Amino acid sequence: MDMLFILIVLVVIFALAFDFINGFHDTANAIATSVSTKALPPKVAIAMAATMNFVGALTFTGVAKSVSKDIVDPFQFNDEKIGLMIVLAALLSGIAWNLITWYYGIPSSSSHAIIGSIAGAAISAAGFGVLNYEGFLKIVKALIISPFVALAVGFIIMSIFAAVFKNFNKTKTNKGFRTFQIFTAALQSFSHGTNDAQKAMGIITLALIAGGYHTTEGIPMWVRVAAALSMGIGTSVGGWKIIKTVGGKIMKLQPVNGAAADLSSALIIFTFTALKLPVSTTHVISSAIMGVGSAKRVKGVKWGVARRIVMTWIITLPVSAIIAAIVYQILNLFI
Repeated sequence: MDMLFILIVLVVIFALAFDFINGFHDTANAIATSVSTKALPPKVAIAMAATMNFVGALTFTGVAKSVSKDIVDPFQFNDEKIGLMIVLAALLSGIAWNLITWYYGIPSSSSHAIIGSIAGAAISAAGFGVLNYEGFLKIVKALIISPFVALAVGFIIMSIFAAVFKNFNKTKTNKGFRTFQIFTAALQSFSHGTNDAQKAMGIITLALIAGGYHTTEGIPMWVRVAAALSMGIGTSVGGWKIIKTVGGKIMKLQPVNGAAADLSSALIIFTFTALKLPVSTTHVISSAIMGVGSAKRVKGVKWGVARRIVMTWIITLPVSAIIAAIVYQILNLFI
């Protein structure tokens, strides 16, 4: 069998595996607040998140196009095998990092992991000149800026809620926000699908172009459906360790806090999706919770847990790049 075809098949399999792992790794981000405030039972929350992730994944393709061309130009490789090995190494690295952080219950960024991995594998294969620096830096800036925006928006929305509902009956207010959280959790799951599932779509398209099986930047429909299904199925599995970290260890959540965090993060993710930029839903949602907690009481945020999360954010890009570079060299020895 032709080696290029085998590499294409491996890339598709591992890209869908990455999407599946991304689904259960990041399920926590979409439903942690609604589960921790008891707005939704865990099984219902996961089923809803899986459905909304699937629908969201089929709705947009702008982020997928950015991932497929803005980090590395797939049309520049004269040797199709090199391009496919770069993508395969990136996927193996991204999957490894996701599983490591999931095992330890750390809400790291799948986005950082895969983008760092693509860059690291490409540099390992062809040197630093292979990167599309304009597109790569644009993506990195979005990944860095979005958590700070989410922190600010979470603070503002929570401050507005606190002012508006200050004199309302607390029991009735909590009951109302618990119901409202069903909507915000669904919205957040949908926004997660619009951004995160597209990364796998972009990676598969990148591989198809590099292997000569696709000639445009458009995302094939079968790729969109397969990625959406993988993320939806992965979401249905759930990531309980991360749910505990996001939903309770950052701060003690009440329905009004959870609704404010969900609404803030969904708005940020939608905005960056509209700009065709991949963001880390993990970073955005965790930052929104911190912003909400700061509006209520700065000391109410468990900043030790927050620091551990931020440190993971910082190291993910370089560590995943190094892992991918090593994986590429290993693949190069055997393929």
